[in-house]
Amino acid sequence: MTLPASIDEVQETLGATGYVCGRALATVVFLSLRLGRPLFLEGEAGVGKTEIAKALSAALGRRLIRLQCYEGLDASSAVYEWNFPAQMIAIRTAEAQGSADRDVLNRELFGPDFLIERPLLQAMRPDEHGAPILLIDELDRTDEPFEAFLLEALSDFQVTIPEIGTIKAPEPPIVILTSNRTREVHDALKRRCLYHWVDYPGFDREVEILNAREPDVSETLSREIVAFVQSLRTEDIFKKPGVAETIDWAKCLLALDVVDLSPEVISDTLGAILKYQDDIAKIEGSEAKRILEEAKATIEAA
Repeated sequence: MTLPASIDEVQETLGATGYVCGRALATVVFLSLRLGRPLFLEGEAGVGKTEIAKALSAALGRRLIRLQCYEGLDASSAVYEWNFPAQMIAIRTAEAQGSADRDVLNRELFGPDFLIERPLLQAMRPDEHGAPILLIDELDRTDEPFEAFLLEALSDFQVTIPEIGTIKAPEPPIVILTSNRTREVHDALKRRCLYHWVDYPGFDREVEILNAREPDVSETLSREIVAFVQSLRTEDIFKKPGVAETIDWAKCLLALDVVDLSPEVISDTLGAILKYQDDIAKIEGSEAKRILEEAKATIEAA
């Protein structure tokens, strides 16, 4: 599929995959695609940053390549590795056959047959369906040396393997970086990208998102779920639930054939939206009843 020709088309294209996209986000996505600039998405966990890469992949028919970041991630792990077990077998086989010509063997051992391609190298390869989507997820989990390497890689869209040489992308991948802002990402990397803060959606948009993702949930229950979750986000809890938790909770309630929220149902299913025992202990019981009453009052007043 060709790239969207307008902001409205971005919204329509993503909407067709079940991703409800506001105009501000659709605008920065459109500009990223049109200008060929990496897109840096920052926001709380569970607000849909990763999902937009998945939605674009589905909508455009492009391959999604995901680099999940973690503490200690280095350049070699992100680009390539050599298949050492297979290399050892090849060496022993050559020795057993008496054909261990060192020069020939070295060329074979450090050739494509023994190269394990990691996400950044995979993203540099040509693809018949068009440039892939490279998702660099939770960049804030890595450290500054990896950021510096990434800055260079995204500048030239090429990587160097000492034994093989430089590999340059024939067509730059569509790059989306995400951060939960557990630490600040360096300004130099942000300047290479178009930036957007992905916030929690408003009430109507979150209901729209829930309806798109879980259409079997009734309109009444959808509004109660969203109103309760949004009220919960205003409470003094350690980890506020994201949109992902809203959707997960709706799935759980649907599986239990719940048609209307009650304090008892909420207490029984809090583990779907809260992930820390201290938060659950704080909310269950009378607090859950109070928040539910406030949520229903908000719906009635709307």
